[in-house]
Amino acid sequence: MENSLILLDYPTLRVIWWLLLGILLIGFTIMDGFDLGVASLLPVIGRTDEERRIMINLVGPVWEGNQVWLITGGGAIFAAWPALYAASFSGLYLAMMLLLLALITRPAGFKYRSKFENTKWRNTWDGVLTFSGVVAPVVFGVAFGNVILGLPFAIEPNTLRPLYHGSFFALFSPFALMCGVLSLMMHVTHGAALLAWRTVDPVASRARKLGIWTGVLVAVLFVVGGFWVANMDGHIVTSALSVDGPSNPAGKTVALEQGAWLQNFETWPLMWIAPVVGVAAALLASLLLAVRRPMLAFLSSCASIAGIILTVGFALFPFLLPSSVQPGIGLTVWDASSSHLTLWVMLIATIIFLPMVLAYTSYVYRVMRGKVSAATLSETTNTY
Repeated sequence: MENSLILLDYPTLRVIWWLLLGILLIGFTIMDGFDLGVASLLPVIGRTDEERRIMINLVGPVWEGNQVWLITGGGAIFAAWPALYAASFSGLYLAMMLLLLALITRPAGFKYRSKFENTKWRNTWDGVLTFSGVVAPVVFGVAFGNVILGLPFAIEPNTLRPLYHGSFFALFSPFALMCGVLSLMMHVTHGAALLAWRTVDPVASRARKLGIWTGVLVAVLFVVGGFWVANMDGHIVTSALSVDGPSNPAGKTVALEQGAWLQNFETWPLMWIAPVVGVAAALLASLLLAVRRPMLAFLSSCASIAGIILTVGFALFPFLLPSSVQPGIGLTVWDASSSHLTLWVMLIATIIFLPMVLAYTSYVYRVMRGKVSAATLSETTNTY
């Protein structure tokens, strides 16, 4: 009876949920990325209280809705990839606590900043927002860097429970830190493009000038990271891997080989589109900001973010989370998912509800369109 109700086979559902995980990560980075980018730029671009209010009120009405992408992504990992959730959240526990601190203090910054007209009070909450805007992207980037390097976790033979063998400070290796800086520059460029598009001078002009340089830096760091990955050991599954069997990460053998993370690009050359877009769109965003086309620059920044995240996903496939201490139990698309029925039910729910979320989000952004300036802030008391 169960099989008659499920129209898609197990391997197909696993790939679909791998793709959906990537879409959720891209959606979160694009939607919440400009919120974080704007927050990180508060002390750099906002030189007066009024200018900082303009920047905050640009993202203030939408940041809560944008953060839903993160919650949805976490929920999808928990339900579709329980082994990935267990291994990553336990291994990155302290880093996750730092991330949560940044994300939890952000609402207080938005809500309390303008409750009291006092310079020290407002500067304090501006600092909280800046802390969130800098720390969250860096932690995201460091986490991605450690996924590429492989987390130091093993699997308990009897229970298949992940056992983490690393430490918090070990996460901040040179490569992971470079990924953190790349992530921060990516968010800064995204936020600067939005400010250049949706605010007026002098905020817009300062953001435009800064975004020109950070966009170039994103492209340079991404290329440097690519050469770095090409010369590091990657993971290759060397045994027959069942794509439709029950999830069991211990049922395969894995070898380490220099440059292995580029193997998929040799097998499927069309995957090279992702890194090319990641670099070209970042440079295009800088160029468009230079010629005063901020809306197109923002869209180019979106394309660059998508290209960079897709590049990581394509390089790692079929791995979701490699292990640096026990490579054979690294989690892959084929051995870390929930059951066939669970993936199918979740897919039906996604097909029903995701269009509703996208329609509502589109409506909200349509209502909130237009530039934010001192004049628009004076027209209403419902501001931050």
